[in-house]
Amino acid sequence: MRWRLGWLVISLLVVVIGIIIVIVNKDSGGKKMDNQPPATSTSLALSSSAFSDNQPIPVQYTCKGENVNPPLAISDVPAEAKALALIVHDPDAVSGDFVHWLMWDIPLATTSINANTVPVGAVQGQNDGGQSQYMGPCPPASTGTHRYMFKLYALDTILNLPAGSERPVLEQAMQGHVLAKTTLTGLFASQ
Repeated sequence: MRWRLGWLVISLLVVVIGIIIVIVNKDSGGKKMDNQPPATSTSLALSSSAFSDNQPIPVQYTCKGENVNPPLAISDVPAEAKALALIVHDPDAVSGDFVHWLMWDIPLATTSINANTVPVGAVQGQNDGGQSQYMGPCPPASTGTHRYMFKLYALDTILNLPAGSERPVLEQAMQGHVLAKTTLTGLFASQ
């Protein structure tokens, strides 16, 4: 008889705990807990009038030409974003993933980045060439076609990192703050 009473008490406790969990989830309105990163969205968009996604980057935006950044267009930024960040890298580099351009705290009013410009208020980080500026595609000859990934992030905060910070510092600062992200990929091969 006592063991039946024990099982009944345990069963009631399980039911009560289940009800408490349901009530807590309902009271939070389905919102994520503060310690969890915000969900990412795919609505953010990045494009270029110079090349389409997964198409060749024109020579003028590479080391074989003027070595200036291509024009970029930004759209569909989430309303709750505070700033944007951009990482341009070559995952196919012979020396390993090579960073060509880092930029953060890009103002939300930025809907385009013209060729050879940096938005007012944006901060540039150090690329893997040791410079705080855009460094165009420049793969060694006979290494095939490389992918140059322009990754744009919408963030729920302004980062306030020092100019010249490197990619690991930027990525660490962005952790838990990415609301949306998108990638525009350009291709280039040295002859």
